[in-house]
Amino acid sequence: MSLQVIISDSNNNKTFFFLTGLPGLEAVHIWLSIPLCAMYMASLAGNSLILWVVKSEPSLHQPMYYFLSMLAVTDLGLSVSTMPTMLTIYLLGLREVAVDVCLAQLFFIHTFSIMESSVLLTMAFDRFVAISNPLRYSTILTNTRIASLGLAILLRSISLHIPAPIMLKKLPYCQNHLLSHSYCLHPDVMKLACADTHINSAYGLFVVLSTLGLDSVLIVLSYGLILCTVLSIASKTERLKALNSCVSHICAVLLFYTPMIGLSMIHRFGKQASPCSRVLLSYLHFLTPPVLNPVVYTIKTKQIRLRMVRLFKLGTGGIRDDHGH
Repeated sequence: MSLQVIISDSNNNKTFFFLTGLPGLEAVHIWLSIPLCAMYMASLAGNSLILWVVKSEPSLHQPMYYFLSMLAVTDLGLSVSTMPTMLTIYLLGLREVAVDVCLAQLFFIHTFSIMESSVLLTMAFDRFVAISNPLRYSTILTNTRIASLGLAILLRSISLHIPAPIMLKKLPYCQNHLLSHSYCLHPDVMKLACADTHINSAYGLFVVLSTLGLDSVLIVLSYGLILCTVLSIASKTERLKALNSCVSHICAVLLFYTPMIGLSMIHRFGKQASPCSRVLLSYLHFLTPPVLNPVVYTIKTKQIRLRMVRLFKLGTGGIRDDHGH
């Protein structure tokens, strides 16, 4: 039975929405599930490994790696929030999602997205302190302050998004219930309502500007201050060393914000853009950071890279011993 028939048969049933995969590629959804599953597993394995390495290696019990652990936790949360419905669509062809489940999913997706933005901002502050006040680095970013920053990030993200599912729950939905993504997002659900959504739109704009907008501006300002500090360093070697310590974070910022900016530009100005391009940019925004962040930090951070190498050497050594016996 086609999706259109299912929707038409359930017009009077307001308890379900219908998710969408990549438009026009329904015939190869089962094949697309293979790279999606691979990305899901890579995200879970990579971020879990980062957390384990930081926890098990005493030399990594430093502010920078505590913030990296926060980033790994938010990436895990983002993956767990988005991937289940995506894999259900691509693997099983099941597009129906209960309204309550949909509202819960959008709450967690947006909450973890804001958490990631907040963590990236604190990591920019961490790099600024490390470069501008290296001698006072450990006294400024104490464990207590890091824990307080983590708690503030959590409270900020949750409190700003609690109203979203509550407000959407109260709206009547009398259109076809067909969403344009493989997961539930606040603007996507809101546009299906057949009531005035100006308050919801204003609330959504306020949240975006006060979180993603403000965070991105503060990150740029942080790097402006970092650049000024680096340029004041006399030694060229020290300048390069200071800049190199920021490369991983800059990559993480670009991975998170670039697809989001592109998606925003398409929604505002690309009215003729294909639905497929919007969906792909959305996938890039939500799926690639959890997969690539652990890779970037493993490649660019010597301590983590050495710990990983040591771990895999122990693993292969254990396998060889077993074969020897």
